[in-house]
Amino acid sequence: MNSINQLLNNMLAGGGAFNRRAFLENTGKGILATSIIGELASCASSDAQGLAGPVKSLADTISVKPPTQHAPSEQHQETGVTVLPHNKRIGYAIVGLGELALGQILPAFSASKYAKPVALVSGDAEKAKKVAAQYGIPEKNIYNYQNFDDIRSNPEIDSVYIVLPNAMHEEFVVRAAKAGKHVLCEKPMTTSSKSAQIMIDACKKAGKKLMVAYRIQYEPHNRMAMQWARSKHFGNVKVISSNNVQNIGNPAQWRLHKALSGGGSLPDIGLYNINTNRFLLGEEPHTVMATTHTTPNDIRFKEVEEAVMFQMLFPSGAIANNTCSYGAHNSKHYRCYADNGGWFGLDPAFDYAGLQIEASQAQGKIETKMQPLIPEKKQFALEMDHFAQCIIENKVPYTPGEEGLQDQKIMEAIYESAANNGKPVKLEMITTLDTFRGTPPKED
Repeated sequence: MNSINQLLNNMLAGGGAFNRRAFLENTGKGILATSIIGELASCASSDAQGLAGPVKSLADTISVKPPTQHAPSEQHQETGVTVLPHNKRIGYAIVGLGELALGQILPAFSASKYAKPVALVSGDAEKAKKVAAQYGIPEKNIYNYQNFDDIRSNPEIDSVYIVLPNAMHEEFVVRAAKAGKHVLCEKPMTTSSKSAQIMIDACKKAGKKLMVAYRIQYEPHNRMAMQWARSKHFGNVKVISSNNVQNIGNPAQWRLHKALSGGGSLPDIGLYNINTNRFLLGEEPHTVMATTHTTPNDIRFKEVEEAVMFQMLFPSGAIANNTCSYGAHNSKHYRCYADNGGWFGLDPAFDYAGLQIEASQAQGKIETKMQPLIPEKKQFALEMDHFAQCIIENKVPYTPGEEGLQDQKIMEAIYESAANNGKPVKLEMITTLDTFRGTPPKED
């Protein structure tokens, strides 16, 4: 056992022939991340040690609003800015330097108004040094998976952003909370509802905030669709048709290993269908029905499902028909069909950029289609800024851990239905709106 632990420690440290990719590939062969790191360190919070950084307040925001050259009838470009001074912003440690962190999250800080990157956590020391140089992060603020608990002694770090394989979320959320840091966790929150509850309890015990990174709920195009649904702008939404499919590549990647991902297309991209349906309506499904499909002999899907087709039934009578797949060309869109001669939706809906809202309204024999032009925002900057504001103002995030827990329960019900030939599975009947959400994001 000691020799195994030494091997894993070398992998985590990025030493020798092992790096983060080797670590992920080996964990995908059955070594669970939770057993790799070892027992959690018992850490006092940074506040208890008197390590708090500069007092942060939204009262310190700087606002610059130059006059526009455009007439009131024209669409104005964003020329003003309201931001916190750099030394008053919430400092994030990014945990995991994979494709999402490097391609989307770290670049988004350039558009952030209340947050900044101050630390990196990676199993690949050389890669971390290169990334740190790009973002002006000092080498002293580079950590690995072994010494991660040392973040408790760094007052520059207010929050951590967990961007690791799904099965590793629980461990690092718990460790971050014990280290006295707030936590923003990528979706899916984890691999089971039991694990999600452990994460929620750990953050509550530590007195730290937990938010799940549901960027769609902060993105302006999707928020307009939500407002149309809630205001009954086109009538009552009766049917939602939602599709999220993509053609996944390398069979060795962690997403195709159940021990790390918890499932196939459902927890990765089908989660967008689930969470967006709930977000648009503000309701919780009371029944789900599902079936799965995997192409025979496709080497990518030895452990996880390729596609899931599922229905969600809501208290208002709305029905959501959803498809997610790892085996088809990229397409991400949804439409909401209402009962007053109209429909609306997004195509694309779930991409990182280039989203487009569309709608159609019938008036007698004439049906008018429209594509409202909404200024695009950096989606990851929006969610990181919202969490930063909640930390500063001590408010519950709009998408807290309870929001992620609810999605885990729904996914478990979907898998249960699929395992029983599509038999309907009942969920708790919830009739309140936005039951698991916290403080709404501030609108521009």
